[in-house]
Amino acid sequence: MSQQRVSTRVTPHGSLEVLSQQEVDKLLDASGGLYPLFRRCALAVLSSGAQIDDARGLFEQFSDFDVRILRRPWGLRLDILNAPGQAFVDGEMIQGVKEHLFAVLRDVVYIGTEIATERFDPRLPGSTTNAVFHILRNAHVLSPRSRADLIVCWGGHSVSRLEYEYTKAVGYELGLRGLNICTGCGPGAMKGPMKGAAIGHSKQRIPTGRYIGLTEPGIIAAEPPNPITNQLVVLPDIEKRMEAFVRLGHGIVVFPGGVGTAEEILYILGVLLHPDNEHKELPIILTGPAESGEYFKRIDEFIGATLGAPARNRYRIILDDPAQVAREMVAGTHLVRAQRRSDGDAWNFSWLLKIDADFQAPFDPTHEAMAALDLSTKLPPHALAAQLRRVFSGIVSGNVKDQGVRRIEQFGPYQLHGDPAIMSKLDVLLESFVAQHRMKIAGGVYRPCYQLVT
Repeated sequence: MSQQRVSTRVTPHGSLEVLSQQEVDKLLDASGGLYPLFRRCALAVLSSGAQIDDARGLFEQFSDFDVRILRRPWGLRLDILNAPGQAFVDGEMIQGVKEHLFAVLRDVVYIGTEIATERFDPRLPGSTTNAVFHILRNAHVLSPRSRADLIVCWGGHSVSRLEYEYTKAVGYELGLRGLNICTGCGPGAMKGPMKGAAIGHSKQRIPTGRYIGLTEPGIIAAEPPNPITNQLVVLPDIEKRMEAFVRLGHGIVVFPGGVGTAEEILYILGVLLHPDNEHKELPIILTGPAESGEYFKRIDEFIGATLGAPARNRYRIILDDPAQVAREMVAGTHLVRAQRRSDGDAWNFSWLLKIDADFQAPFDPTHEAMAALDLSTKLPPHALAAQLRRVFSGIVSGNVKDQGVRRIEQFGPYQLHGDPAIMSKLDVLLESFVAQHRMKIAGGVYRPCYQLVT
């Protein structure tokens, strides 16, 4: 049965109440302007709560969806046509959805008119970090009164019910201790910690709880923003999204997931393994219910075999103990505060954390780029982590991102080459994800978007 469609007219709320005529011109340009990107992101936001993790499937299901931008002297109005019905109550757009819609519009306009300029040329030193900072500042996420209390939570968007309930329990314990939450803003392990923390904050009479969601255009349709997110930011690409996480966060909790979660783990470990970050404090805990132990066991084994003991020493694995996770995070944030005070670093955005260009340059997972990845045991651990992170980024694209899925259909699976010692461990890890149903499985079968070649 087809889902109900709703059409309506909305005016900006919360973001972009006023636009210049130049900004409106770029939005109205349906060929090379900002309109196609905004339309796709708008549909994703309006699909919050839909049981779908296939971007192309969403766009095909709502092929008749449209956003008509009506120019006004003071800015614009939006005519929303054939939108998903769950974004409305009695014909009126839900307030949180409206805020998300115009947060998307705010970021699309800002990135397209301010960030995509020579001022933020990625070839210039520090340019990428400055771009991330300006996007977050424009979104009013950089609270000047930050007290180093923001916990980044990573994990899969399609976890089991047991794992989802566990993420809520951890979020609840974090909220009771006055900690705020930042996630990828989608469902599953991104929604659970926010929901739990909201209850914890309510019990402690904390009215200013922050539930920050960071997303990017390539993944937003597969992971639509959940309704608890009260500060939504769209970054231009996965690399800037990841940098925003690690510069904003004062601790990281990783829940069970799949290849996307493995990518996030490799990103932060690669950053922290850089010699310049050897003494940087950032608590990392991998956690889930006891039944998720196999997931973390396989990841831990893979990290030990490829990146070595220094990487394993950067995190702790805690199973089935939400309160202990929260206590560890509280203790860890104290160390972060002390170090940033000593180093003179900002509490709301870690400028002094060294992030190499290999972690900042956008990676387009074409078949040629995936085949050219250097998976060699001769690389320093932080450099190898950057290459492995791109492996998982490409697999995420081939599994769920619209462009990646189309590439696999057209050219077949990615060909991955590397040292036998690395490839064998990678094969074991990926097979364990399939066995645990942590890959995108259609009709009970996972069709790999990759082939490992030694």
